[in-house]
Amino acid sequence: MKGLKDKVALVTGAAGGMGRHISKRLLEEGCRLALLDIDEPRLRVLTAELNAGERVHAQAVDISDYGKVNNAVETAEKILGPIDILVNNAGWDKFSNFLDTDDALRQKVIAINLNGPVNMFHAVLSRMAQRGGGKVVTIASDAGRVGSSGQAVYSACKGGVIALTKTLARELARKNILLNAVCPGPTDTPMLQDFMNQGPGGQKVHDAMKRAIPLKRLGQPEDIPGIVAFLASDDASFITGQVISVSGGLTMHG
Repeated sequence: MKGLKDKVALVTGAAGGMGRHISKRLLEEGCRLALLDIDEPRLRVLTAELNAGERVHAQAVDISDYGKVNNAVETAEKILGPIDILVNNAGWDKFSNFLDTDDALRQKVIAINLNGPVNMFHAVLSRMAQRGGGKVVTIASDAGRVGSSGQAVYSACKGGVIALTKTLARELARKNILLNAVCPGPTDTPMLQDFMNQGPGGQKVHDAMKRAIPLKRLGQPEDIPGIVAFLASDDASFITGQVISVSGGLTMHG
């Protein structure tokens, strides 16, 4: 991809399934990486796997805490330089029918999937706006476009992130900041695997999703980094405010 060499890319949820592959791809494209994740042990493992020395800086951060986010962004920029690319990837959910959820679960889902990206947007975009440019790629979900049974609050959060991406793309176009969202369909991540392990019902839903996908397979974490790298690159310098599904054809929007 054009224009990624030596760019500083911040990736949240970097130690998770999609985050690991996104981080590896951006490093391959020549980026320097600021990696954030709440899971410090897995973050250390990822940093060792990348084995890129001073080109990678990792911090354990709870993105639902704005103060900690702002401090982490400030530290990353001191070490690596100004952030050129933000990849809002962190996310979490526990499959459950809405009426079976309790307030603690609902608030946790909102904190991670909505408040977290809002915090990242504000901390990073404030700095990008001062410098007059940047790219943001947010990993949303097709659940935020069409809904997903067992993921009501998660779907609401992802729908909110999609709307926020479009709004900020309008507000910040004059600052040369481009924002786009990527919406994975059903993807074989640890979150989905946890759901499958809940019993025979989980396996039935898994099999039904696979049958419904025209390409007849679930997405893999490796299916996501290519579109992220493209949207972060100079090849996408006239693309902003867009929502792109990576779903094997499950969702087809005009």
